[in-house]
Amino acid sequence: MPSNSMVVLTGAGISAESGIKTFRDQNGLWEDHKIEDVASPSGFRRSPDLVHAFYNARRAQLQSSKVTPNAAHKALAELESRWKGEFLLVTQNVDNLHERAGSKNLLHMHGELLKVRCTKSDQVFSWTADIKKDTKCSCCNEPGTLRPHIVWFDEIPFALTRIYVALQKCDIFVAVGTSGNVYPAAGFVNFIPAWASTVEINLDESLISHSFREHIFGPASKMVPKFVEKIIKGACPWHS
Repeated sequence: MPSNSMVVLTGAGISAESGIKTFRDQNGLWEDHKIEDVASPSGFRRSPDLVHAFYNARRAQLQSSKVTPNAAHKALAELESRWKGEFLLVTQNVDNLHERAGSKNLLHMHGELLKVRCTKSDQVFSWTADIKKDTKCSCCNEPGTLRPHIVWFDEIPFALTRIYVALQKCDIFVAVGTSGNVYPAAGFVNFIPAWASTVEINLDESLISHSFREHIFGPASKMVPKFVEKIIKGACPWHS
């Protein structure tokens, strides 16, 4: 039965307009690096200095004054605050733009750029500075135990159990700025109940567009605020 529950999934497309580069380009590179070199456990074992340097640069970029939440981030935060029901925002992005826009009930399934994890204790810490191979961990006081709190290839995304529970009982699923080629997120739409409304908001068609009943194409910073405004005004067939 419908429960007035909404799950929103966001991908790289929502942050691209804030100056955050998308995950990969057509040559299989991530900011001029081979993906397997900077986004895999084996790459980290081979060259921790390279991996740390890569994420240090991304961490610094995220904290620059040029990178700020855009209208799409802000609209989703407003939707959460106005929605009279269960609301969960799941993001594939590792930036903190949703939090800075005001989102509260948020899960980072691929980790967070401004956090690090100790490989010995598995403790997670907030972190804004650079990391080097010999940086000492604050929990074990040993060098070389810190790694970015990022889900790499061959690793399991965070909070999947909670996400699947929310998906299987929601009656509105919205995907914003997703490419449809990164799993398991690309398969989330297949777990939505039969009664649920499914909406894709994207710059253009994705690999999973055929799985959605409704499509809104255009820049997230323009389309998401319009979509949210319709919901708030009750212009959609389902609203809070």
